[in-house]
Amino acid sequence: MPDDQESAQNPTGPETAGDQPSADPVPEPADETQPSDQADKLAESALASAQAAISALGGEEDGSPTSVSFPDLTAAASSAASRGMDLLSDVNVDVTIELGRTHMLVEDVLRLAEGAVVELDKLAGDPVDIYVNQRLVARGEVLVLNDNFCIRVNDILDADLVEQDK
Repeated sequence: MPDDQESAQNPTGPETAGDQPSADPVPEPADETQPSDQADKLAESALASAQAAISALGGEEDGSPTSVSFPDLTAAASSAASRGMDLLSDVNVDVTIELGRTHMLVEDVLRLAEGAVVELDKLAGDPVDIYVNQRLVARGEVLVLNDNFCIRVNDILDADLVEQDK
């Protein structure tokens, strides 16, 4: 690009329209010896502090890396976990399986006898709700195994989603 056009496009440049183009001005050297000396002194101080810390830890002063050994914590962690489970082994929880619900008058409940059929709000094959300590935690299905009723857990519910449904 010619110099005339450049000066017209960049009026804040070092040259004006009437001046002759000149080489870029060389910046005067700043007094950099003082900041550089301060940086060198800070670096030397940091290096000396690091070497002193390594020496205090038992490392060699020649600057070679120090090896650090840590105790094996896996055995302690597994024994602590088993002790934690042992503490919970005798805690009682109330587990309730809800097959369905119905509303009945007390008069109708008093008339119930062995073999009576109570109609529930769920259909056969619908998932049943599993409550632990009166809190909905899972859903499952009813199975019969060796003439006993059993529940197969199909879904463990997220606590946040259960709270939103309430």
